[in-house]
Amino acid sequence: MAASWNLLTHHWAVDLLRGQLAAGQLRHAYLFTGPAGVGRRTLALRLAQAQNCTNPPAPGEFCGDCRACRGFASMQHADLLLLQRQEGDREIRVGAVRELSRALSRTPLEARSQVALLLNFEQASEEAANALLKTLEEPSSSVLLCLTAPDVDSLPETIVSRCEVIRLRPAPVAQLAGELSAHLGFEPKQATLLASLSGGRPGLAVHLHSQPETLQQRDEWLDACQQLLTANRLERFAFADQASKDRERLRTLLLVWLSFWRDVLLRSADSRAASANPDREEQLNTLGLRLTPQTARRWVSALERTLEQLTTNVNARLAMEVLLLDLPNL
Repeated sequence: MAASWNLLTHHWAVDLLRGQLAAGQLRHAYLFTGPAGVGRRTLALRLAQAQNCTNPPAPGEFCGDCRACRGFASMQHADLLLLQRQEGDREIRVGAVRELSRALSRTPLEARSQVALLLNFEQASEEAANALLKTLEEPSSSVLLCLTAPDVDSLPETIVSRCEVIRLRPAPVAQLAGELSAHLGFEPKQATLLASLSGGRPGLAVHLHSQPETLQQRDEWLDACQQLLTANRLERFAFADQASKDRERLRTLLLVWLSFWRDVLLRSADSRAASANPDREEQLNTLGLRLTPQTARRWVSALERTLEQLTTNVNARLAMEVLLLDLPNL
């Protein structure tokens, strides 16, 4: 996959950036947008490798073996400056941006260019975003700025207008599954499952493959939901009590259920849309036949409502109990 910067999907973006590098027309700042797990950070790091490779096999390419390539790939290079929200902080602080700007005013230590990687910059405070403007307006020729965010609307227009925007979107499931099999050696059935569960996001698909315990937990949560369909109120409340002890874990559980029940809703409505849970086809078909679209829709809405409530100060156990009272009883 050397011709595609060792990147799954997003080949158009690689072609664009590789062409700019080869022509000597690299911009000073890029904004990579798209959902988490789509490959924003990975593409930015590949760009840093291609910009700073000391032994490129061709213009706009990188060898992957030189000191610069290895350093940027592992995010350990002396000229890679990383900015992101710190644990415990609600936002990216202005002080961190000012410190970054001071560092970028220095000469690169080893590489051709200093590369600043600003992850999830939509989390920056207004003051922090404004502090970045001077660096964006007066770029050094030896600085490459790479920002990531979900979309352009999540950032001030003053930031967006000073960057070249690279909009990354999830790939079709079949395309991602094919590339997972062809380039990473995944079994076709596993590749299809990972591509489906990730919603076409290559970074998330690879992450899920590296975390088999996450897939096992998903199976356990889906099995539990199946069992709760025939459980009485006391059993449902006992599950709610246990599941609500960890709020973030509960949110992940509900997202797994929501993905599954959206598939049930599609089945109940005789939709031919591809399933996001291809390993659960038998259950989906059974529930799709037994439940009306109205019933499935009510439960999907209840899941969405509970997920929204968990972003507030709602009592998690009480919210979960109310949710499970709405779960269809079979």
